Amino acid sequence: MAAATRIACVVGADGMATQALFARVAADWCASGIKVVGLIGEPHGLPDRTCGAGIMRDIVSGNAYSIYLATAPKNTSCHIDAASVETACAAIVKEISAGDLIVLSKFGKLEAMGRGLAGAFEAAIAADKPVLTSISEKHLDAWRAFAPHATSLALDETVIKAWSRAILVPGSR
Repeated sequence: MAAATRIACVVGADGMATQALFARVAADWCASGIKVVGLIGEPHGLPDRTCGAGIMRDIVSGNAYSIYLATAPKNTSCHIDAASVETACAAIVKEISAGDLIVLSKFGKLEAMGRGLAGAFEAAIAADKPVLTSISEKHLDAWRAFAPHATSLALDETVIKAWSRAILVPGSR
């Protein structure tokens, strides 16, 4: 399989459903001996918010990074704490070289601007590590510019696991 197909994304699905599925498949992969590195989003649990993400959890260490601002900065309705996302990114960039498969919660507004988890995406791609992520439809053009040959996957556990088996064939790690 060509290296470009080692980057896969789930497009447009509900964010928290995607993150829950990513957490389940990452746990299964870890249980089977695959070294999974990355960050998975978890909800903040606050009602009536446009953004559901509140925490990024490091798959390896279990450390939680709060990424939700109670008050959005001026000139935006986004409650994401960019500095906290970048702190989480810096922590996992150090783990990427040891990983067999990298799961990054999403490629969103911050990543489209070269911030947020952009450094982790770049480190994983530079290390030729397989990457699984998610992307909302509104950031699809930026994603395609960043990873033009990425594979799109359905939000389906069977499909995601089939992709991982294809890219993690013996000798490909």
